[in-house]
Amino acid sequence: MSKKVVIHGSRAVAEAAKLAKVNVISAYPITPQTHIVADLAEMIANGELKAEYIRAESEHSAISACIGASAVGVRTFTSTSSQGIALMHEVLFIASGLRLPIVMSVANRAISAPLNIWCDHQDSISQRDTGWIQLYIEDNQEALDTTLQAFKISENSEVLLPTMVCMDGFILTHTVEPVEIPDQSLADQFLPKYKAQISLDPKIPSTFGAYADPEWYMEFRYMQNEAMERAKKAILDVDNQFKKIFNRSYGGLISEYKCNDAEVIFIAMGSVVGTIKEVIDRFRANGIKVGVLKVRSFRPFPKEEIKKAVSNAKVLAVVERSLSIGSDSPLYAEVKNTVGPELKTICFVAGLGGRDITELDIEEIIKRAYNAIKTGKIEREVEWIGLRLK
Repeated sequence: MSKKVVIHGSRAVAEAAKLAKVNVISAYPITPQTHIVADLAEMIANGELKAEYIRAESEHSAISACIGASAVGVRTFTSTSSQGIALMHEVLFIASGLRLPIVMSVANRAISAPLNIWCDHQDSISQRDTGWIQLYIEDNQEALDTTLQAFKISENSEVLLPTMVCMDGFILTHTVEPVEIPDQSLADQFLPKYKAQISLDPKIPSTFGAYADPEWYMEFRYMQNEAMERAKKAILDVDNQFKKIFNRSYGGLISEYKCNDAEVIFIAMGSVVGTIKEVIDRFRANGIKVGVLKVRSFRPFPKEEIKKAVSNAKVLAVVERSLSIGSDSPLYAEVKNTVGPELKTICFVAGLGGRDITELDIEEIIKRAYNAIKTGKIEREVEWIGLRLK
């Protein structure tokens, strides 16, 4: 039987890795990720999880060790944050290019400078072009469930790409919530033992990471891109399979909340979606038609699904917890490219460096979005919420 416990989001991720029966964990501690791998180390020390734990000397080494482990055909897990994932950057391309189904939890944290240990999405968003699947989660139950799903998605023979499960640092990692931990037998039913199709084996010689000259390099990149496109179906299928066993679902690529008749639709990722839902319920009670679309999969980006979900809206309000300095913010750029100029779309930059995105902030965004409907024009495409500079 499954059991419900009140635990930190970090513990929920560790429990998921334990349920997945990972074989190798390699990690380097960094706030606010540290107690994910600390909990796993304790599980191994206590005999609860049979796995090799590699205490790497840096994040670059941690992901490199995961590549080696995955290449010999075992299920592999790591975790990082902020400057840690930035240090991994070079090697993230290699993990994807070698088509290794590594799963990594990312406890989202702002990037220096100035030094900041609190949450925004700049760290993982900065890795969006490395060829990793990126899934963003809303609460601690989804942290556990999506981590379990991530192994099944990555290990799909039509995909074979690594996956980041991104959760808001401190807001989720250090917050306790009721979480249902599945029984191991159910987890095994959902996620059987990993059997690598190709692995490094002296008895069956193969080459990983071969030299690719101009005659073939493009073809490798094409195959990666096609695999990422196929990941869309895999994410949906895995979520449906998860629902059949555990009776929980996250919509696959996106999750809609009261979007069908909404005039204003928020588009957001991560824990802020919960705050937006609370405000929406109040506004709905007063007859104001607002909804929120949660983007769960940032890579692959669900263009067609978003386009369909927002087709009846008058204004889109993209709540952005990251920047692309010198251009449109990443989520906003993707959404604007998806829906085109016909649908009014406003970017609301908020919550950088861990600043709270409050219910009053959400109310202010709704007010500005409805003003665009009333006047028929957008005053500013990009609005900074709570900015102290004039």
